[in-house]
Amino acid sequence: MKKDEESGGMWCLVMFDLPVQTKKQRHAATQFRNLLLDMGYAMVQFSVYARYTPTQAGNRSTVETIKENLPSKGKVRILHISDKQWSKALRFSNLHEEKAQDNTDTLLLF
Repeated sequence: MKKDEESGGMWCLVMFDLPVQTKKQRHAATQFRNLLLDMGYAMVQFSVYARYTPTQAGNRSTVETIKENLPSKGKVRILHISDKQWSKALRFSNLHEEKAQDNTDTLLLF
């Protein structure tokens, strides 16, 4: 990986499968999704959430928070990719390729 890719912005993707057979499980799944939203993640697909950060620093606490709040019998995968890799992703809807999203509508406050 090139040095400019290492120091550039990063996307953190959280992908998960949660049990939802009972009312209690559905409630726990909703709480987990709301936690991700409160942490600044946006839903990309139903069980895939993403958040942009200018650097990878601070992602350890995010990982710990997600691990601590994962519902019983839930499965989660966390993936960090560079902003450059994210921008090259192909997106399809109804078998039509979509242009890469322009992230200018993302607001990042420090």
